[in-house]
Amino acid sequence: MAFGRLHHQPGTQPMSDINMTPLIDVMLVLMVIFLLTAPLLVSSLQLALPHSEAAKPTSGEAAVQLALDKSGALFLNKQPVTLESLKPALQAVAQAQAQTEVQLRADEAVPYGRVVELMGVVQAAGLTRIGFVAKP
Repeated sequence: MAFGRLHHQPGTQPMSDINMTPLIDVMLVLMVIFLLTAPLLVSSLQLALPHSEAAKPTSGEAAVQLALDKSGALFLNKQPVTLESLKPALQAVAQAQAQTEVQLRADEAVPYGRVVELMGVVQAAGLTRIGFVAKP
């Protein structure tokens, strides 16, 4: 009987490579977060609001945002609207809640007559609370 050496297999060797999978997962999650939040940080309407020392933000009451840019385009709650379709939309808001405030954002290059015309449409629709938005 010959006694030979028992064949001994070496144990597992320590891995010296960096596992990249968790790092890639974290990077993808961060990229998704940035892709979802980036559109929320940018305002879609570029208005040069007039400056006022008395400009203060309003409380969180029910409000409708009405914007008028320097080219004369109207926006109701950031959606483009024509002057003809503005009055029925505001009448629907007034019927739902009569104390809704209209926050008017007008570019400083807009003629005063155009702003007064919008105020007339708002009041004719039944909304009497109008707030002018300005930069402090």
